[in-house]
Amino acid sequence: MPYRPKSTMEQWRILQAVVDAGGYAQAADLLNKSQSSLNHAVAKLQYQLGVELLEVKGRKAFLTPAGEVMLRRSRLLTQQIEDLELLASNINVGWEPEIRIAVELIYPKKYLYQALAKFHPVSRGSRIQIIDTVITGSTEMIIEHKADLVIAASPSVPKGYIGEPLTVTQMVPVVGQAHVLAQHPELDLNELSQHLQIVIRDTASKPKDVGWLRAEQRWTVNNFFEAIDILKSGIGFCWLPEFLIDDLVKTGVLVCLSIPLSSARVVPLALITPKEETLGPGSRQLRELLLAEHKNY
Repeated sequence: MPYRPKSTMEQWRILQAVVDAGGYAQAADLLNKSQSSLNHAVAKLQYQLGVELLEVKGRKAFLTPAGEVMLRRSRLLTQQIEDLELLASNINVGWEPEIRIAVELIYPKKYLYQALAKFHPVSRGSRIQIIDTVITGSTEMIIEHKADLVIAASPSVPKGYIGEPLTVTQMVPVVGQAHVLAQHPELDLNELSQHLQIVIRDTASKPKDVGWLRAEQRWTVNNFFEAIDILKSGIGFCWLPEFLIDDLVKTGVLVCLSIPLSSARVVPLALITPKEETLGPGSRQLRELLLAEHKNY
């Protein structure tokens, strides 16, 4: 048989008001109810639970030890109910309960985090899901409308979609300080292709090779941090975002390779809205905040 609650949400709200206001008379003014109705509600709540929650001393009501525990739990419950009702209201007016953001791994996420910090106070409880994408995985996110907002390398933007320019990332070839190539003052791409390359796994369901995946010997990892750990051991080379490895290069842990006319590859990044016609108000607001972050730099 389904459980039937003995108490009501209104009773718990009245108890909270009596405690917060410091007494029945003050709570009655606050709630615009009669003092006797509040007395009756709390008395009935205690009777139904079989637990004494309040004791009156003079003109003030004080929580019992059991009341303190029950009050804390009731505040969590009423807050959850308020959040649930707010969520229903937001859905009713089109405010999305979840916003999905696909982000190309070479994008400096500090801009996104700054925009999210400003979005959080006005987010109306919308959940945020950040999905890391790599190479053609970004294209797939756009074509298949798997995210509300997509930050992708401009070459990955498929025809028919327009991207708002955000920033550029420089990709540089690096090795660990113990790698044999770290001692070479200069080398060409053909020589580089003879060495083991550490590559980041393409997140598309049907990944494709791109221009800088030239080496026949490859180890594939899930993210740049795994690649860096391997490089530190003196194994392989990898093209990595300059912003990510700046400190490691300055301290000599990693060494940038010098390749005439190819020591760095500049990759422009853009913000794409795959389904503009159905984009919710939360996603629109977050998009504007993100674009504003880049205008500030």
